[in-house]
Amino acid sequence: MTTSTLGTPGQDAEAGIRELPARLGDFTTDRRVILLMAIAVFVGTAGVGAAFVLLRLITLCTNIAYYGRFSLENLPISATPLGWSAVFVPVVGCLIIGLMARYGSEKIRGHGIPEAMEAILIGKSRINPKVAVLKPLSSAISIGSGGPFGAEGPIIMTGGAIGSLVAQMIRLSANERKALLVAGAAAGMTAVFGTPIAAVLLAIELLLFEWKPRSFLPVVVAASVAAAERGLLLDPTPLFGFTGHMALTLPGFLGWVVMGIVAGLGSGILTAMVYASEDFFHRLPLHWMWWPLFGGLAIGIGGLFDPSALGVGYDNIRHLLSGEMAVKAVLLLLVVKALIWSISLGSGTSGGVLAPLMMLGGALGTLAGLVLPQADPGFWALLGMAAMMGGTMRAPLTATLFAVELTGNLGVLLPLLTACGMAYATTVLTMKRSILTEKIARRGHHISGEYHTDPFDLARVADLMVREVDTLPATMTVARAIAFFTSGEPCHKSYPVVDAERRVVGMVSRANILDWSVHASEDDDIQSLSLEEILEGQELEIGYADELAGALADRMAIADIGRVPVLDRQSGSLVGLIARKDLLQVRAHRRAEEHDRGVMIRLRARGARGI
Repeated sequence: MTTSTLGTPGQDAEAGIRELPARLGDFTTDRRVILLMAIAVFVGTAGVGAAFVLLRLITLCTNIAYYGRFSLENLPISATPLGWSAVFVPVVGCLIIGLMARYGSEKIRGHGIPEAMEAILIGKSRINPKVAVLKPLSSAISIGSGGPFGAEGPIIMTGGAIGSLVAQMIRLSANERKALLVAGAAAGMTAVFGTPIAAVLLAIELLLFEWKPRSFLPVVVAASVAAAERGLLLDPTPLFGFTGHMALTLPGFLGWVVMGIVAGLGSGILTAMVYASEDFFHRLPLHWMWWPLFGGLAIGIGGLFDPSALGVGYDNIRHLLSGEMAVKAVLLLLVVKALIWSISLGSGTSGGVLAPLMMLGGALGTLAGLVLPQADPGFWALLGMAAMMGGTMRAPLTATLFAVELTGNLGVLLPLLTACGMAYATTVLTMKRSILTEKIARRGHHISGEYHTDPFDLARVADLMVREVDTLPATMTVARAIAFFTSGEPCHKSYPVVDAERRVVGMVSRANILDWSVHASEDDDIQSLSLEEILEGQELEIGYADELAGALADRMAIADIGRVPVLDRQSGSLVGLIARKDLLQVRAHRRAEEHDRGVMIRLRARGARGI
């Protein structure tokens, strides 16, 4: 709906009808989405390039830090010739990150996804160009020097930064920039893991905060392009191939449920550990620039106990899925990885959470599998990985499809969905916020993870308006109107003015009366004018009984008016009036649907009257 300007009598209805948009539909998306989809092709390609560069940077930093080689050869941290002195490598790396955050951009601290969410919700989807450069560089230094993080958080932030920067070069709205920011994030995740469907679901569950074709289609395009081009630079095969399965039996199904609950409880513990660490560092009498140094020291010490806990640790995930790890090694990995990850992440070091969550969940699943029903080697580890991710990040659909795409095993879809769903239920019922939203909440911003239809887009104006409207006649003089408003009789701040056919010619408010009273003392002719004459040419906001309440509420908010006359679309005559308080009924109805409980069907006992 557009604002209708009512001028001379008899033209108001026609003007309003001419300005009405096309009929209502399921979606509000227009052809501009084609432009966004075209831009998303470039963003998807850029995301692949950024992922390639980030992964190579991590390898380069690892070789420089632990082997003193300027090489891109994949060398394991555990085979470093440095011996016990390797404990200082993470310290140096994290100190560099602290300096980069202090003198570069503080946005590079943390896991990346909360920063992307904050940019979307608070920053109008604008990311500083420095972040696009410093985030992957700091993450490469962090992970390359032994940081127990994944590459997904940094690449999501970097891909999002690319999408945002491209969008900022074009005349786009904040919501259109958001679509391209998230498209870049999805492209980056797809490039690293080869999981385009999970990347799209991650966008829906965590980043878009809406369900609209305008946002969804560019994300699909970017993820699809990244998936198609990934094989040009990276290995196109599933990252963690797995062929195991478990037959659907009642004991097995109950095991899936138990695994989900256990992973959900583990999610709560890990989240608490991360933010307990962050609270500890906040209490230190030191500038936050120095906190990563202590996080690096924890990493180095942890590496002395279990070198495999350092770095991204994709080999650990493969060993867990193959069932090759001894129970003692799994337990050591779980304890050391959880400690150094939570401490270093709480210190403000740069790195992602997906790979660590998968590793910790896999270790937990392997240990739980010792008492759960028999399954193929690695099956319970896979369920633990996905469930830990789904519960901790509050993204069960993403975690389910992420595990399927990572392994190329569609046969484990149902077990994964069951475990992830139960982990999600456990964390939703036991934790107020996720590991991602807690960080944003600590900065003073509330985020709701629930999507629902806007109740204003379901209610019609006719359902909310007042039908018995107090009006003033168009023939009333200004003098009589001033007397009416100053007599103490009026109970409203404004009144519709109608002619003999009940067509609205304007609105008279107390502000109008005050203005006319001032001018009347200088010009007696004003007092003799009729309301129809003095209101001629007044711009008037109107509503229609059959339009959606949300459309009218938007226009009232833009015009900053509290009362709007409602007209019949055909005749243009006044049929009602809607005020701000009437619009609040929508919220009241919504709340009643959520909280009012009652029995709709009552069963009578045998022998009761009438039976």
